[in-house]
Amino acid sequence: MQQLEQTLKAALGTAIQQVFGTEVPAAQLSLQPTRKEFAGQFTLVTFPFTKTLGKGPEQIGQAVGEWLVANSPLVSGYNVVKGFLNLEIADTEWVKAFEQLLLKPAGAPVPTGGPQNVVVEYSSPNTNKPLHLGHLRNNFLGYSVAEILKATGATVTKANLVNDRGIHICKSMLAYQQYGQGETPQSAGIKGDHLAGKYYVLFEKHYREQVRQLEAEGVAPDVAKRQAPMMLEAQDMLRAWEAGDEQVVSLWKQMNGWVYEGFDATYQNIGVDFDKYYYESGTYLLGKERVEEGLQKGVFFRKEDGSVWVDLKEEGLDEKLLLRADGTSVYITQDLGTAELKYQDFGYDLSVYVIADEQNYHMQVLKAVLQKLGKPYADAIYHLSYGMVDLPSGKMKSREGTVVDADELVREVVDAAQAATLEKGKTEGLSEDELAQLYHMLGLGALKYYLLKVDPKKRMLFNPEESVKLEGDTGPFIQYSHARIAAILRKAAEMGISQAADLSTLTELPAAAREMVQELGRYASVVQEAARTFSPAVVAQYAYDVARAYNRFYTDIKIFTEPNETSRSFYVALSAQTGRTIKASLGLLGIQVPDRM
Repeated sequence: MQQLEQTLKAALGTAIQQVFGTEVPAAQLSLQPTRKEFAGQFTLVTFPFTKTLGKGPEQIGQAVGEWLVANSPLVSGYNVVKGFLNLEIADTEWVKAFEQLLLKPAGAPVPTGGPQNVVVEYSSPNTNKPLHLGHLRNNFLGYSVAEILKATGATVTKANLVNDRGIHICKSMLAYQQYGQGETPQSAGIKGDHLAGKYYVLFEKHYREQVRQLEAEGVAPDVAKRQAPMMLEAQDMLRAWEAGDEQVVSLWKQMNGWVYEGFDATYQNIGVDFDKYYYESGTYLLGKERVEEGLQKGVFFRKEDGSVWVDLKEEGLDEKLLLRADGTSVYITQDLGTAELKYQDFGYDLSVYVIADEQNYHMQVLKAVLQKLGKPYADAIYHLSYGMVDLPSGKMKSREGTVVDADELVREVVDAAQAATLEKGKTEGLSEDELAQLYHMLGLGALKYYLLKVDPKKRMLFNPEESVKLEGDTGPFIQYSHARIAAILRKAAEMGISQAADLSTLTELPAAAREMVQELGRYASVVQEAARTFSPAVVAQYAYDVARAYNRFYTDIKIFTEPNETSRSFYVALSAQTGRTIKASLGLLGIQVPDRM
């Protein structure tokens, strides 16, 4: 399709030269899709040329359109609406455009000239709780962005930084130590990440009780929060961990081991993966070295209490704590170490951090600190900031247990997919195993599409009831379109209809077929835009547009009763290319497609 646009721009340039005697560079000729209510496929806005050509926008459109119809086999018709020249492309050109599409497999790399060595860091779970709905948006977004960047030909590494140390981890460890009574995932009959989360919530419950008790005794609220016994014990545990206390480290390893098993099961179930794992426990010491380096260079400073800070006021930020007074690290300490480790491992020219917009300031600080340290990879850092996911009842809070659990949510959408499929009676001929795989594919497709079709920058309201609907602008609708196409191709094969017919004799196409070719031709530009904007929502919208266009095509065109053999072969080939495009597009979102439903 890009080739067709380039040819059309060349023809427009020739038309302007011939009619007005003025040369207009092709770069200034901006084409856009014609609005549905007007005839045509491409529109040229003529307003920008009124001064150069000395004519009104409508006069320019009329003159150029008339010349093209008379002199270019590319254009079969035109209409002018104020300053918009709508051009109808000849059917023979659409056939040529389709033949060009067949030469390049759907899903082939689409170069953008952008970064070629990319690390995409996503998921980044804490080992004190299981994954929840917010983590699902993060995982799906990170995985999809990585796949989209791969589709441009870039070498992409998917990285996961596991937050396996810190005060929050010690909170769940302390609660388990005090109330666990030797409970294990096996004895409790629950996943290890859920077990750790149980004790994180339990810590918060008892901690709040202690804070209320202190406040009742007249202690100021902010002091009570700092002086509550459980908080002091958790801080002692963190210091003991950093000092290598054998008992604390042993408990830490045991509980984290349970959590990792739980995470792995969830990752496998939701269809995301990673090429490289980093652990904060393995990066914070290198981060401390970078803090020491900053002190020696004089870009950091130490306060009287021994804590280390950086002054970023000149950068429009503020002073930022880099190391606590007791020598323990904070989040940014290990982030400094991780950024360096990733660069040592992969020498990236782009490092994407998929992190919620609550951390916008933190990421600005990280980049500014690395720039102050003079690190060569500082400018390669890009924060893919995404909006948080809210519930109808308000913001999710892990410490209060008011979250939508990822594992439970996946079970719910799979059950909903099963109910919807059974209601439609589309399950004949499939075994129990095949049905189970289908329900999981549809449920996960519904969930991923729901979370990815919204622009990443936008905050989302997650409505559980809406999320499991399997009709309308949904993943399952697009998946069903693929299954329908697969059925058509099976029938065509049974009837002996070839997809390799000579299409040069086709001179007329129905409108639905033209629209279909134009939609399929947009794939490359859609991938380029999604890569440029780091937005899977662009691909999601495109996949829906393709499926919707094909359903119109299927309604309008009677493929198997078409009397013309060449047209019949063309319709089958067009269906096959649509199926490949849907599969490639949804694949960029991490969504699989069924061949039968």
